Amino acid sequence: MIDATDLFLEKALESLAGAESEFVNGRYNNSTNRCYYACFQAAIVALTRARVTPRGASGEWSHAFVPAQFDGELVNRRKLYPTELRGTLNRAYKLRSKADYEANAVSHTEASRALRRSQAFIDAIRGGDSR
Repeated sequence: MIDATDLFLEKALESLAGAESEFVNGRYNNSTNRCYYACFQAAIVALTRARVTPRGASGEWSHAFVPAQFDGELVNRRKLYPTELRGTLNRAYKLRSKADYEANAVSHTEASRALRRSQAFIDAIRGGDSR
C-alpha cells in the first residue's frame, strides 16, 4: 500500500508533467493551473515529512494552511528549505487565480516563469528536508 507522502509526491510529479505538456502546447492558463497544484502537492509532501499535519476535525490540507505552514514553519522557523522558496505557493496561487477566474490570459512569459519556479520548488522538496 502506498503511503500518503508517496501518493502526494506522485500527484505533484503528475501535475508538473501536465504543466510542462500544457506549456509546450501553448495552453498557458492550464499550465499555470497545473504549476500551482504541483507546488501545493509537493508542499504537502514536505509538511508530512516534517510531521506537520492539518488542524481541525476534517484533517484536510487547505489552500491557506499549506502555504502558511510551508513558509512559516519549514522555511522561516526550521530552515529546512531555502528562503528562495518562500512565497512560491502564494505567487503560484495568484497566477492560477488569474488563469482560472479573470478575464485576462496568462502570458507565455508568466507561464514560463511559473513553470521554472515550480520545477525548482519540486526539485528542492525531492532533494530532501535540508538545504
